[in-house]
Amino acid sequence: MRSYSIEHASGIDALKIVEQEIPAPGPRQLLVRMKAASINYRDLLVVCGNYSRNQPLPLVPLSDGAGEVVAVGEGVTRWKAGDRVASAFFQDWDAGGIGDGAARSALGGALDGVLAEYVVLGERGVVALPRHLSFEEGATLPCAALTAWHALRSGGLVCGQSVLTMGTGGVSVFALQFARAAGARVIATTGTETKMERLRALGASDAINYKSEPNWESKVFELTGRRGVDQVVEVGGAGTLGKSLKAVRAGGHISLIGVLAGGAGEVNPLPAVMKGVRIQGIFVGSREMFDEMNQAIELNAIRPVIDRIFPFDDAPEAYRHMQSGAHFGKVVISIQGRG
Repeated sequence: MRSYSIEHASGIDALKIVEQEIPAPGPRQLLVRMKAASINYRDLLVVCGNYSRNQPLPLVPLSDGAGEVVAVGEGVTRWKAGDRVASAFFQDWDAGGIGDGAARSALGGALDGVLAEYVVLGERGVVALPRHLSFEEGATLPCAALTAWHALRSGGLVCGQSVLTMGTGGVSVFALQFARAAGARVIATTGTETKMERLRALGASDAINYKSEPNWESKVFELTGRRGVDQVVEVGGAGTLGKSLKAVRAGGHISLIGVLAGGAGEVNPLPAVMKGVRIQGIFVGSREMFDEMNQAIELNAIRPVIDRIFPFDDAPEAYRHMQSGAHFGKVVISIQGRG
């Protein structure tokens, strides 16, 4: 079988295809023939050597994939050959709050990932795909969708509330879709007029161009009757957190997720104190959350937004497209196993 490998985390050109034997599942494990995978911002950090100084190498990249079970190991009762499954980002976070060991079970980081024709995953390390989704659509769910779901859930979102999203990456687009399905109002920021129209088409009540309106937090405040939004899905990091603190209402909730606008900088914590704002870090989610989210996706017939699908041999180009920031939604790689 073929898989991609990062031998040296020196950039996208470090991605190499290698030939390996098809692995055999051990006790409580599954052999999955991968059909598709998707890229997250984290994966760019990994391949460029900017994710962790303790990154194990060589590494099969990517955490997010979907495929078909082809064999099961001894003791597996939950799955059978032919089941359609998606990988869980954390192989050892079943339910409840995140534990100390979860990070050591992350695919495409601490453990080999899914950019391969066949992978072995733990019995508890996969979930069933929503029945109406293709493998390509299902491959978008493990990180971006679950992160968005966890963020909105942590803030206790209810019908009639308002949510601020940032940009048009996977997490932000899923947050828009989930919030609208819950009956919430969504105000979205982006950098182009074309993307503004697409955000409105997905259900955003308002879209703000942060390039033409650099003080977009003031616009958010005006749009909410000078009250502020109930929740912010904060993917920018230190570069935008100060603005988010101004855009959120008193007693509101900020889900802190990413560092897209820069990981360094100073943020004045006083507004959080004066407004009683809750700030919670979100690191994907548990398998139980994943199952709950998939039930909601099926119930509401939600379909992930895929920007482009690249063939397996062109995976480096998929990375470059992701790196360009031109995408709207998810960037997916189609995987066709042999044999």
